[in-house]
Amino acid sequence: MFDFLLGDQLAWNIPLFMLLLLIALLYKWLVKNYLHKTIVHRKTFSIFLGLGLLYLAIGSPLTKISELSFSLHMLQMSILYFIIPPLIIYGMPAFKALNRWLLPPQIALVSFAILLFLYHIPIVINLLSAYSAIHNGYVTLLFILSLHFWWPLVAPDPKHRFQGTVKKQYCHYNSLYIMPACLLLIVSAVIGEINNPFLTQITAHLCLPSETNSIQVLPPFFNTSYDQITAGILMIGIHKLSLKLTIHISNDS
Repeated sequence: MFDFLLGDQLAWNIPLFMLLLLIALLYKWLVKNYLHKTIVHRKTFSIFLGLGLLYLAIGSPLTKISELSFSLHMLQMSILYFIIPPLIIYGMPAFKALNRWLLPPQIALVSFAILLFLYHIPIVINLLSAYSAIHNGYVTLLFILSLHFWWPLVAPDPKHRFQGTVKKQYCHYNSLYIMPACLLLIVSAVIGEINNPFLTQITAHLCLPSETNSIQVLPPFFNTSYDQITAGILMIGIHKLSLKLTIHISNDS
């Protein structure tokens, strides 16, 4: 199933495009026939934008391009886990049954943070890159967990959103738990490329085919420790920005 969804990332993933198009059409049909009184246009735009970004993130040639450097890779992951989930959740109709299938947000957040950190440890990425089905499953699991931990901030039904002090504390821990994965890249770059195994091993194996040399594709900046530092800072910045925008949207709806 994961191979069907993620497919060959060197080309446009047509099966994934058809699946997301079907979801968009089904959503539009439900809104038109059953939910027209409760779904506003900005929610429709939100979910369509989320589905479009999802396709670009995992179904287009941009996916392979993002794997040529740390900063482009972390930009792709930030879009996938920090921007797309709140867009999709915000545009969803308020089905009460959905809340019964959700993990407790704290458990989802901690699980996501641990798996995100492990994803960038050399021995883990080496294993994942050797088995595409396992790698696709890992990425899919991260995305599912991201939907769970974003839910209480922008849930379709305001009754299921965190409010006041609880929301502030949850946002604080949200930032705190995501930080180690970002700091891993920054600390590795500061310590030094030669002596630190994180930098050398991830550079060699992070989603890069053995015959591919990123130095021949991208400018020199993308092959230095500055690329790592940029990647860590970029992910921190996008995550914090997404938190603020999500809170702003949820307060206005």
